[in-house]
Amino acid sequence: MKVVIIGGGEVGFHVAKALSEENYDITVIDLDPIKCRRASENLDVIVVEGNGASPKTLTEAHVGKADYVLCLTRVDEVNLIASQQAHKLGANKIIARLRNQQYTAKDSIIRPEKFGVDVVIHPEQAACEEIMRLVKHPYAVQAMDFEAGRLTMLGLNINGTCENVIGKPLGQVCTENSHFRFGVIAVHRGQETMVPWSDFEFQDGDIGYFLIKKEDIENLLGLLSKKVTETHRVMIVGGSKIGRSLAKALPSDTINVRLVDYNRPKAGQISHSIEESMIIYGDGTDIEFLKSENIQDVDSFISVTENENTNLIAGLLAKHLGAKQSIIHISTTEYIPTIQEIGVGAVISKNLSTVNSILKELHTDLTEIPVVTFDEIDLDVIEFQPETGSPVTQHPLKDLNFPEDSIVGIINHHGKIRIAHGTSILTDDDTALVFAKPKAIAKLKKLFGL
Repeated sequence: MKVVIIGGGEVGFHVAKALSEENYDITVIDLDPIKCRRASENLDVIVVEGNGASPKTLTEAHVGKADYVLCLTRVDEVNLIASQQAHKLGANKIIARLRNQQYTAKDSIIRPEKFGVDVVIHPEQAACEEIMRLVKHPYAVQAMDFEAGRLTMLGLNINGTCENVIGKPLGQVCTENSHFRFGVIAVHRGQETMVPWSDFEFQDGDIGYFLIKKEDIENLLGLLSKKVTETHRVMIVGGSKIGRSLAKALPSDTINVRLVDYNRPKAGQISHSIEESMIIYGDGTDIEFLKSENIQDVDSFISVTENENTNLIAGLLAKHLGAKQSIIHISTTEYIPTIQEIGVGAVISKNLSTVNSILKELHTDLTEIPVVTFDEIDLDVIEFQPETGSPVTQHPLKDLNFPEDSIVGIINHHGKIRIAHGTSILTDDDTALVFAKPKAIAKLKKLFGL
């Protein structure tokens, strides 16, 4: 499988990183020598330094033989021209990252498909969807749906109030709460990510990543001594594309939305285009302003300005002043683990949201492509289907020599979904979502007979 990635920035690098763990022929193209050096030194990929919209560069990268071309530069027009050139050279399928959503509007003169684009990914839209999931779960630092929404992964803070789980082996906790089923696929402790097995014990300060059916979320929160809360009051700081999209998307009949922007003319313009929300001129990093807006009554505080430092400060202040949930947007994905350790709240990145949207698109066509990649917990989610007679079809999961940095999370048997446990036995009719660190993938493939 040959994949050509045009653009070696944050998005391109992380897509290449996720794909390079498998046996794919990956080429990364970028004009910036620093980005090229980063890719060549850290990833098992071919690097071509040059203009990704140039036919000469694309020919050098053998784009005409590519199964997939991913146009992921920060400039929409470059991505469109690169797509057009790749299409003419014979690339099989083209995915383009476009920030301007007007290109996909019904009345747009310039249509991506005219440039040979098969799939369009909008970064701001991807980030907006992720934030919407978090707003639905104000008690979580991360929320992600699997299996068409039938299962949810929640990142939850483990603190001193979680007496039912701290200091107990995880296997014992599951046994004592057998009236509902949940899985723990990862634990973030300090700067380390651990994949917990039955003898694992939570500590105060951990972030646990739980797999749970939606109807059992209340039971899980009760186990962790957390309140079941809903979101009715939202404050958005930043009239960015993400901020405006959120203000339009959040249901105005059930949620009171206030959008704050420090630029008075911009705030005025937004007020004319978004009638459902209250638009306020103000500074989201000003303590007195936040107090005047009764920040302590806000269920979800969302900071999505174009400046990640502003987002961090605003999120810290809001959390300190009593906002129930703080969500901040960070562009630089390397900052995410440290910010989570500080305990600001939920951290999202439109770059990582874009990466996962791309991986999902690839996964619909290809097997063994990561469904999701996480930056903050250093895990990939990969779907496997066992071969007939493979080790995972012969023994319960607990009796198999699984890599310690991996765990089977979800089993799908002809559409029937269940959370995997040690006694689970897979069949060759099943598909399994496995949560694993990249170094464990090779051994996992042997266990699945692949």
